[in-house]
Amino acid sequence: MPDPVLALDLGGTKIRAALVSGAGPVDAVARPMGKPPAGRPPRVERVATVATPATEGRAAILEAALALAESVRDGADIAAVGISSAGVIDATRGRVTHATESLSGWAGTDLTGPFAARFAVPVSVLNDVHAHGIGEARFGVGRDRSSLLLIAVGTGIGGCHVLGGSAVLGSRGAAGHVGHLAVPEAEGVPCPCGRIGHLEGFASGPGIVQLARRLRAEALTPEEAIGTGPTGSDGSHRLDRRRGDVGPTSPAYADGHDLARAAHDGDPVALEAYRLAGFATGRVIGGLLNVLDAAAVALAGGVSDADGPWSDAVRQGIAHDAMDVVAATPVLPAEAGAHAALLGAAARAHDDLLAPPKGSPCIP
Repeated sequence: MPDPVLALDLGGTKIRAALVSGAGPVDAVARPMGKPPAGRPPRVERVATVATPATEGRAAILEAALALAESVRDGADIAAVGISSAGVIDATRGRVTHATESLSGWAGTDLTGPFAARFAVPVSVLNDVHAHGIGEARFGVGRDRSSLLLIAVGTGIGGCHVLGGSAVLGSRGAAGHVGHLAVPEAEGVPCPCGRIGHLEGFASGPGIVQLARRLRAEALTPEEAIGTGPTGSDGSHRLDRRRGDVGPTSPAYADGHDLARAAHDGDPVALEAYRLAGFATGRVIGGLLNVLDAAAVALAGGVSDADGPWSDAVRQGIAHDAMDVVAATPVLPAEAGAHAALLGAAARAHDDLLAPPKGSPCIP
C-alpha cells in the first residue's frame, strides 16, 4: 500500500486534517487518471479539527494549520501533502491570489512553501470547492459518470465542473463561482463580492435569512398586504397578513438555524424564503446545464439539506431555464460526505505525483 497523503481542508471557521489512503489510482498505466480502484473506498484516518484563527492574520492561520498537520501525521510516512483552501488558488504555484476578509490577510499567502519545508514531500494546493468537486466526482455521485457539476450552497455559493475526474480550474483558478452570476430575483440585492444582483447575496444561507426578514417586514406593512392575492403571476405563494400568514409574533430569524427551524415548523415566511431562493438557484443551474451539459448535478452544503420547498423549487427553477435536451439531467444530493474536500485534495495530490515532470516528452 502506498504511503498516505496528509490532507488538509482550510476554511474560514475551521481547519481539518487527516491521513488519506487509497484516493489515487492503483496503477498509473493500467488505470486512467481520475478512476479510483472499484469497490475500495479510500481510508480517512486520524481526522482532527481546530478552529481557524481567522482574524489573526496569515501567519497565525498557517501556524495553526501546520501544527494540526504535524499532530495528525504523528511520525507516519507520507507520500505528499494535499491542501484544500478557501480563496482563489494558483494551483501551479500553490498560492492564494484572492480571498475575502473572512480570512484576514489570506490573499497572497504561499501555501506550498511552508508545508514543503515542514514535511519535505510534494505539496498540492487547490480551492476548497474544487477539492470538494473532485471528491464528489470520484467517490460520490460522480462515480462512473464522465462529468459532474457540483453546486455547494452554504455560507456562500460555489460550484465545480469536473470532467474525467479532474476539476476545471480556469486560467486564473477562478472557475466555478456560480454564486456570482446575476439572477432577476436578486435585483437590487447586495452581494458579498461588492456587486449587486448576484445569486449569492440572495440565495446563500445568510442571503436567505435576509430575504426572510425582508418578506416578513413587507408582509407586516398594511399597504403591502392590501390587495395582495394568494398567488402571483408566476403561480408563487404570496404572503398575506389578512389571511393570517404572518403577524407581529412571527419569528425574527436570528440566523440560518433559526430560519430552518421556523420552516420545519411551517412558518410561511421561512417557507417562502426557501422557495424563492431555491427557484433562483435552480434557474442558475439550468443555465449552466445549457452551457456545460454535465452528466449529473450534485447538491451540497448546509442549505441543500433543507427538505421540502427549497429542493422542490430548485427543480422547478431548472425546468424553467434548462433546454429540453438537458432538462432531465439527474439532480442528486451529494454522497461523498463531510470528508469530500479532504478526499479531493488527496486525489489531486496523487494526480500531481503521477503527472510527468514539466518539460518531459509526452508518452502516448
